[in-house]
Amino acid sequence: MASSRIERDSLGEVHVPVERLWGAQTQRSLSNFPIGDHPMPRAVIAALAMIKKAAARQNALRGALAPELAGAIEAACDEILEGNHNQEFPLSVWQTGSGTHSNMNVNEVIANRASELLGGTRGHKAPVHPNDHVNLAQSSNDVFSAAIYIAAAAQVQGRLLPALSSLAESFDRHALQWAQVPKIGRTHLMDATPLSAGQEASGWAAQLHGLRDDIAHAAARLKLLAIGGTAVGTGLNAPAQWDEAMADEITRLSGIDFQPAPNKFEALSSHDALVTVSGAFSALAAALTKIGSDIRLLASGPRCGLAELILPANEPGSSIMPGKVNPSQIEALLMVCARVAGNQSTVFVAAASGVLQLNVAKPVLAHAVLESCGLLADVMDSFRLRCVEGMKLNHPQLALHLERSLMLVTVLTPEIGYDKAAEVAKTAHDGGLTLRQAVERLGVMPLARFDELVRADRMF
Repeated sequence: MASSRIERDSLGEVHVPVERLWGAQTQRSLSNFPIGDHPMPRAVIAALAMIKKAAARQNALRGALAPELAGAIEAACDEILEGNHNQEFPLSVWQTGSGTHSNMNVNEVIANRASELLGGTRGHKAPVHPNDHVNLAQSSNDVFSAAIYIAAAAQVQGRLLPALSSLAESFDRHALQWAQVPKIGRTHLMDATPLSAGQEASGWAAQLHGLRDDIAHAAARLKLLAIGGTAVGTGLNAPAQWDEAMADEITRLSGIDFQPAPNKFEALSSHDALVTVSGAFSALAAALTKIGSDIRLLASGPRCGLAELILPANEPGSSIMPGKVNPSQIEALLMVCARVAGNQSTVFVAAASGVLQLNVAKPVLAHAVLESCGLLADVMDSFRLRCVEGMKLNHPQLALHLERSLMLVTVLTPEIGYDKAAEVAKTAHDGGLTLRQAVERLGVMPLARFDELVRADRMF
């Protein structure tokens, strides 16, 4: 077959397209797992390449790998990290539960590319061998586990936390700008006592600031790497202190302070850290759902809803109703939050799928956690830029709702008692009166005193 070359593995010969850098095991996975349309996340591929680069460097330092081979492996890894070979990593998430196929996919691409850099030909496993050289002192079990944690830690630190901080700070600015604007509060979706629009926004900001701290705390557990445990946690075929040397090297390469997991048996067989982080993502999704639902309700209208907030008009909202504008950024936010909630269920089941010395649902753990992280980061940035930063108060509507509210009667309770205050509210409601008119009709207090007490701007 002119369009393919023959490669060999322990099971025999495999035809591989001549233009591809991958090898036999990658090709077998492509043939055996034609499932879905979810490729292994690029962040995991990058983390695997970083591990291979760190391993080559450390193997050369200890004299186990010839310097020229190590240099070629590092150069190939750098090309992958720069995104030069993205098309060489086609494998599905839905593969072996250890992630072995993707580990070997990376090993094969690096070996073939490094061999080319040294004057060799792809497919010959020479002068660089995917197992003997690229995978030296490693197992898929510890490498893939570490790669998930490296990828997740980098995504949380580099994408999610900055997006979350920016959104919280946007609400902080609204809280400050709106601090003196009175509005009616609502509990049970019913009128309640007043607060300021700034206080309402401060509640949203506080939710997000608190969750930022929670996520950062949860993500600290991602910095404990399984690397060095090799196949079952004993470190067989890895040299002494390999875990420490690799963690130090990965720290230098990534800029994140990684440490060896203190117990490699736990690190290979369970992924509680991912459950914890995903749980923190789920908590953030719950908060964003609450905040988005609040803003959508407050902006409902423009004439037949609450209409206390005015949202940016980003695009026409209907193909049949002219002039309609919808809260589409919030709808996208709520859909992402629904997906994150579903991913948390996936993470729960997958993390519980550890069998003796190995968790065998690692790829879907990587997919679910990284998808949640990426979606949350993207949607928070979009929500902030295209909704939150441009939303405004509808001051006439806020004033109208305050004027019509019966719950301002609460401020009268200390003077006339709960029962008389309730009678005032009922009289006003049944008769279509204002509170002031009801007080006058019932004669429960002087109107001058009523005017002195019933001031919404003094009730918060």
